Amino acid sequence: MKNPTRRNRNIGTSKQGHGQDNRMNIRYPKDYNKVYFEELGNYTVEEHIIQDQNFQFVIEETREGIEHACSVADLVHLLSHVPAGHFEGLNLMILRQPKRKEEILNPVWGRLIYSYHFEDEYYPAIVLEATDLTKPSKRTKRLKPDELKEIERLKQDGHLMISTKRYFVFEHSLEAVRNTQLYRTTLHEIGHYKEYLEKVGLNMGETDEEYEAWLKKYDAYFQIPSKEKEDYAHSYADRMKAKLEKQGIIPFERKETI
Repeated sequence: MKNPTRRNRNIGTSKQGHGQDNRMNIRYPKDYNKVYFEELGNYTVEEHIIQDQNFQFVIEETREGIEHACSVADLVHLLSHVPAGHFEGLNLMILRQPKRKEEILNPVWGRLIYSYHFEDEYYPAIVLEATDLTKPSKRTKRLKPDELKEIERLKQDGHLMISTKRYFVFEHSLEAVRNTQLYRTTLHEIGHYKEYLEKVGLNMGETDEEYEAWLKKYDAYFQIPSKEKEDYAHSYADRMKAKLEKQGIIPFERKETI
C-alpha cells in the first residue's frame, strides 16, 4: 500500500475510460496519477484521534441543495466503538461530492480505496458519496439473489420503494441515506479492510525477500473473486451492526459536534 505504482493497474487504460470519447463516459482526470474519485473540488480537512489513531476527514463542498448524510461526528462516534485492530492504518475518510455523470453511470454509497492519492501522499481510505435526494434511483427487477438481498437492506434502511412493471424505484431521504452509509456502508468497507489486513498485512518487510513475500500475498488477495470478498464484507457488517445494536450504541441521533 505504500508503493503507489501498485495501487491501480488500470490507470491510464481503457478499463478506466481513458481514450474513450463518448460524452456519457466518466471524464478521466487531467492528472493521470489519479482516478476520477480522487479528484476533489473545494474541501476542508478535520483531524481527530480515534482509539489512538490519527484520522483525517476530508469534506468536499457539495452542490447547492445537497448535503453529506453522515457528519464527521457521526463517523467518529461509530469508529470509536469498532475494534481498533480492524482499521489499523486506515486513517483517511473522504466525504465526496460525485459529478453528475458519475451519479448516472456509477452510483455508489461508498467505496474502500487501498491506496488513495491525497495531497501528494497515498493512504488507505473510505469514501462516502453525497446523494442528490431529489432524484429517485431505480434497479431492474432482473436481479441475482445477492442483489435482491440488497433491495431488502435498502427497504430496512428506510428508503421508500415503489415497484413498477420493470423496476424497483427508490425515493431517498437524508435519514435513510445516513442509515445506509453509517450503519452498513462504513462497516462493510471496514470489513473489506479487515480481510486485507488478515491476508496481506501492512508490513512490507525490510529486506527484498520479505518484500517479495508480501507482494505475493498482495497479488493473491486481488485474485480472490469479488463475490467471495463481498460475502466476507457483508457478513462482517451484519455481525458488527448486530453487536453495536445489542450494546445500544447504534442507532443514534445525528451528531454535529465531537
